[in-house]
Amino acid sequence: MSDSDAFDLDQYLAHIGWEGERRAGLATLRAVHLAHMRDIPFENLDALRRTAPSLELPDLMAKLVHSRRGGYCYEHNTLLATALRALGFGVTLLAARVVVGADRIESRPRTHMALLVEVPGDPQRYLADVGFGAIGGLLEPVPVVVGEEFEGAGRGHRFVQAPHRGPLELLVLQAYEGGDGGDGDGSRAWQPQYAFTLEPFEQVDFEVINWHIATNPRSPFTKGLFVQRVTPDRHLLLHGRVLTETRVDGGVSERELTDEGEVRRLLDEEFGIEAPEGMKLLS
Repeated sequence: MSDSDAFDLDQYLAHIGWEGERRAGLATLRAVHLAHMRDIPFENLDALRRTAPSLELPDLMAKLVHSRRGGYCYEHNTLLATALRALGFGVTLLAARVVVGADRIESRPRTHMALLVEVPGDPQRYLADVGFGAIGGLLEPVPVVVGEEFEGAGRGHRFVQAPHRGPLELLVLQAYEGGDGGDGDGSRAWQPQYAFTLEPFEQVDFEVINWHIATNPRSPFTKGLFVQRVTPDRHLLLHGRVLTETRVDGGVSERELTDEGEVRRLLDEEFGIEAPEGMKLLS
């Protein structure tokens, strides 16, 4: 079965609520990316049950488009990559090391999928990523240019080059988290998110990585609930028992959940997720 047989662009675009012109331009790329981010939640319910989610397109359409479910990076970005190719964009799969909270880039394996997108007629290439389950993730694609600062849908990002032993340039995506750098010179405070080279990866590579992340008892996604939803007004994150709401005005509130029923209702009403019957949600 070809991608065109397994994937329905009309159904995907209708689901994310995008009705713009189907032309492979930068405006389309940004709009589809943002619409996807705001419509389909990030969640790890399959991995929490030690089950690797399918990355086959019919299964992704059934889960992320036709059901009240979401997914994690391999699911989200496989679906977006397919949609972008159907719209006429060039897409290369990238593998990144998530470095949030890491002391060294090399201490983290390449487990995150991101996308390098080429826009017809545009010499610039763009990083797209609708599957990064953190507030430092992209809401809109950003040009892959070192040293410049970019803002998309209210979030600031930049790329810096990091030293490493390989022959390819190692880029680190950083997110602006507000405030200054703490040295009094007016510089902004930036938080590293993930590091990657532009080496192409194939879907079969992520089949292996997906299985590892979803079944390894040391994986963060098998240890506790991790769900996020992005709206124009806020970023909502449920990590384990802690629900964190970050509003666009910078306000942050947290509360701890202790009741399985409350978590199930929250997933349904706030995240748009129907959790499988009988699944234990709190560890």
